[in-house]
Parts: sequence; structure tokens; C-alpha cells
Amino acid sequence: MDEFLLTQVINYGAPLLGIIVFIGGLGVPLPCTVIVIAAGAFARQGVLPWETAALISIISVVIGDSISYSFGYYSRDKVLKRFSRTPQWLQAEESFRKWGPLSIFFSRFLVTAIALPINLLSGTTGFPFRKFFIYDLIGELVWILGYGGLGYLFGSQWEVVSEFLSNFGGVVLGVVFFIIGIKQVWNWQEKKKTLSI
Repeated sequence: MDEFLLTQVINYGAPLLGIIVFIGGLGVPLPCTVIVIAAGAFARQGVLPWETAALISIISVVIGDSISYSFGYYSRDKVLKRFSRTPQWLQAEESFRKWGPLSIFFSRFLVTAIALPINLLSGTTGFPFRKFFIYDLIGELVWILGYGGLGYLFGSQWEVVSEFLSNFGGVVLGVVFFIIGIKQVWNWQEKKKTLSI
């Protein structure tokens, strides 16, 4: 899949790159980070115009993210009908109000596996679209310019960079889930103590 898409990006250029990251922004599991890094290397080789590819990619992925936000926003009533006012939902909303901006920003480039759930949660919890858009745009700028820039900088070694970033992202995701698990166990223990008093 990676090689096929990379060949197509070489053949069709920045517009196809934009389509790929747009589809990724909608939540379709494509190897977008690999393609962005490779696009940077292609730009260094003169295959892609760097500025055009970066601009099209940023606009496309932000539109994709905004549409997935809207999926959450327009399904809000159904979700609230089912879960509203449950302690878990109220806690999720409160946590998202507190950590939403950071989770939006970091899930664009550091922990991309949770980007779609974050987009949907942003819409469903009623997180203001203007704030979502700003944090999304800043995070996607870091992703496109940072990762594409690494591909440009390392040129023919872009695959090594891609593998490192993929492994690093997996480690970060594992740490995030570990911390969430520890917090849940802690909360469960505190509840148990409270009930036994």
C-alpha cells in the first residue's frame, strides 16, 4: 500500500498528496505520516514543489479534520440521549475541557492514532469549533512542515526517519494508555476506600 501510494504521489504530485492527507483526516487508516516524510524527500529531489505540496496538504488535512469534528458535533444529540448526565460522560466532558486543546495539538503529529477519536470527541462534547480549528491548524503545521522537513533534510534516508518516528509514536501512545490505566486504578481504589468507610 505504501509503495503504491508513494508511486502515485510521484506520478500525480501535490494534488494527490492533498487527497491522501484529506482522507487520513477523515479517519481512514492510510500511511499518511510515511507519505508526508517521503514527500519532503521528493521535494528535495525536485519531484514535488515543496511550497505547493505543503500548502495543499495543510489545507486538505485541516478540512478532513474539520469534517470529522462535524461528525461528532452532529451526532451530539444521539450521544447525549444515550450517555448524557452519566458520571462517566460528565467526567469525559470535564476532562476534555481541561485537556482538549493539548490533546488536539499533540494528536496531530505525536500520537496520531488517537486523532480521529479526538476529533469526534471535540465535536460531541461541544468543544468550540474555533478553538478546535486553531489547535488543529497549529498541530497540522507541525506535522506537515516538521515531518516533511525531516524528509527534506534527510533526503534518501527518509525511510529511517519514518521508522524512528513510527516507533516513537507507538511508545508515546503506550505511555499515554499506561498513565490512563494507572489513573483509573487509582480512582477505583479511592472509590473503594470511600465506600468502605
